Parts: sequence; C-alpha cells; structure tokens
Amino acid sequence: MRRLIPLLFLLPACGSDDPTWHQDIAPLVSEHCASCHAPGLIAPFDLVTYADAAPVADWMAQEVADQTMPPWGALDTDECTPPLPWKDDARLTADEIALFQAWAAAGAPEGDAATAAPLPEPVNTDLPRVDKTLTPVDGWVAEGESDVFRCYVLDPEIAGNQWLTGLQVRPGNDAVVHHVLVFSVPSDDAEAAENLAREDGTGTFSCGAGDPLPISGGELVAAWAPGALPMRTPENTGMLLEGGGRLVMQIHYHPEGEPADVDHTSLELMWTDSNPGRPAQLALVGNEDGTPELQPGPNDPAEGPAFIIPAGAKGHTETIIFDELDLGGQDLLLWAAGTHMHWAGTDMKIVLRTQDGREQCLVQTPKWDFNWQRWYDYDGELGDLPLVKDGDTLILRCTYDNSLANPHVREALAEQGLTEPVDVVLGDETLDEMCLAVLGLTYVQ
Repeated sequence: MRRLIPLLFLLPACGSDDPTWHQDIAPLVSEHCASCHAPGLIAPFDLVTYADAAPVADWMAQEVADQTMPPWGALDTDECTPPLPWKDDARLTADEIALFQAWAAAGAPEGDAATAAPLPEPVNTDLPRVDKTLTPVDGWVAEGESDVFRCYVLDPEIAGNQWLTGLQVRPGNDAVVHHVLVFSVPSDDAEAAENLAREDGTGTFSCGAGDPLPISGGELVAAWAPGALPMRTPENTGMLLEGGGRLVMQIHYHPEGEPADVDHTSLELMWTDSNPGRPAQLALVGNEDGTPELQPGPNDPAEGPAFIIPAGAKGHTETIIFDELDLGGQDLLLWAAGTHMHWAGTDMKIVLRTQDGREQCLVQTPKWDFNWQRWYDYDGELGDLPLVKDGDTLILRCTYDNSLANPHVREALAEQGLTEPVDVVLGDETLDEMCLAVLGLTYVQ
C-alpha cells in the first residue's frame, strides 16, 4: 500500500535561521514603511502588525527587490552617480532586501513576540517646530472633468522680516490636490494679490496654465507633490519673507467627476527673525518648447524641434540644454535637486557640464512615478555642495512611454474617459507633459 506523505512536509519549513516578523522584519517596516502604511495615513493598507504583513509577504519581497518600495526615486545608475549622498535616504540595503526575500520564502514566520526586537521610529514628516500655520478661510470644492488651478492669498501677519527655514504642506483633501506651489510676495505686491482674490468673489483666484502667478514680485519658496517631505533649507540659510508681505499658495486640483469634499490645504511654517547669513531659493528650470534650448529629438515635425510625444510612442526623449548659464557673476551652491514630469514620464536625468567639458550627473529618477515625487537634499556641508558657475551648462533629459504598456498612462486616460493614447504636448494639464528640474540654490560667500 502506498504511504501518504503528511501535509506538513509539503508546507514551507521554518528553520531556526530564517528571519521572522518580530525579530527581523517588523523593525525594517517600522523604519521604512510605517510613515505611510499605518492607520489614517496615505497608503491603502496598513503594515503595522504581523496580521497586516504576513498575507502580503511575497508582494513586499518583490517590491523591495524592484526598488519600488520604499518609494525613493533618486537612484544610482550606470550613467548617474550623484556628487553626494542624499539626506533621509529611504532605500534599503542589499542585506535588508535579502531579509524580506528570505522571510517570504520561509512562509513569513511570525517569531516570538516576547523577544521582539525594538522598533525604530518611522520617518518623521513633521518640521522640528511650527512657528505659524496658515489655512485659507475659503476652501475649494473640486468637481467636473477638467483640472483647476486656484491661488490662495495667505497673510503670515509679520511686521518685520522673517527668514523661512522650513515649510510643510498639509493637503486638506489629498484625493484631488495634485500639486502645490508656494510663492512669497513682497509688501509692494500684497494689495494686488489681495485684490485678485477679492475680485473673484471666492476668496481665491484662477492662476492656471501658462500664468501660474500673475503677480510680478513672487518668488518660489516651496513645491509639494505626493511623496514630498517638508522643505528645509540648509543650515545658516533661509528664504526672505518680507514684513507686510504675503504667501500665495497655488493648488492644482485634479477632480474625478463628482464634487469632492471641500479642500482646506494648510501651510506649516518654520522661520527665524534673524538673518541666517545666506539666502536660499528654489528654482524651477525647464519646460522649453523651442530653440535654442529644446534639442532635436525623435518624432519632431519637419519644421524643427517641438515638444510632442506621439500617441503610442515608447522610449521617447526630450532634451533641454541651457548653455552658458548667466548667473550675474555670482556662483551658486546646489543643495537640492529633483525632477518633475507627468503620467507618461519614465526617466529623467539632470546633468551639469562645466566650462572645461566635465559632466556631473546631479540626479536621475530612472523609475519615475508621479505618485511618489519629491526633491532630494544633498547630505553634505555647504562647502561640499555641487558648485554652479557662470558659463556652465545644465542638461535635462526626459524619457516617456505614451503607450498602453505604461500603467500610469492607462490610469490617466481612464480618468478622462479615453481608451487609447493621444498625442501629448507640453502643458499644465494632467494629459500634458513636463520636463522640469527643481533646484535648491544658495550663494557662495
């Protein structure tokens, strides 16, 4: 008679050397995942307990092996080694990735809760302190099928100058808040900004495509999109907020048809009333749609270079070169770098070419994901930061997949009621594209 093999021997065996949840995996999840995968936060499911994590052990192992999770876009590649490490680098080490894989392969053993390893604190998305919180009195209800750009005028209520050293955006309704830009407006333009909001009758004013801030004196102080940590300027630097001035918060709303809950996105500010010594600033560079900056590329029309990504195109590139930068004779230090595209984007690289022809890759995001974008702060002293000099060249290369093979394109099309890709051009709307560098700069002194 044939002997029956007990079912026990057909299940994954948990050896004494296999990693377990309580001893090995929970500390990694707490440090790298809990800032999103916890009750009330942005992730669609929790990873707080063993019961949360065990059913998705195989998924976790695959995501960390693919470097999709934890979300971190700035990766080292064969063509890009950034000049410095990154602050708050969320990436797992090779050994940590191997632990996730071994844990899943062993059947996700729980281990002994009585001897659980201590759990590190999750990544802190808060500022060290909040000196002021600004929330619009009048919110906005996003509805319909078209993207909407609204600007709110916020009064920090300061009589004298302050220097902004940190800013966090708190979306009121993250289902419709697509991105946020924050501008400082000097006192001379404060009345004009207030009038724009007053004349609209909604407490806000339209500030959309092609004209993000119809006020002459505005300076960008923060940019937020899903996945971004707070803006923090380097030590001994700050962004001037002029006494009597205003902050203008531009929100790009991406409605999903039915009216959404009212949005009251707020700003948390950290500042100092003494001049920290060096001015800091943010610059958005790119989005050129003509010569000489936009370079010839694939799928250009016969009349010359144009920023157009044809329907169905894969591996399409647009390259923008700012040759012989004019910095007014003042050299700059680069304290942060980031990339920005929309749904068709797959890879973006920013390169600095010095006057003697040497090239330094500043940042590359080879697995671009619109849902997890941010800028990246260099981890180094001011004197170690990349130097940008008069006459240097900045090169932006953006790569796109405008086909149904790109899941983000499929998602964006479905939201618009479309089933097939359409030609994509440069613009602010969701089905438009961008090729934009985000640079944090301060002066050499």
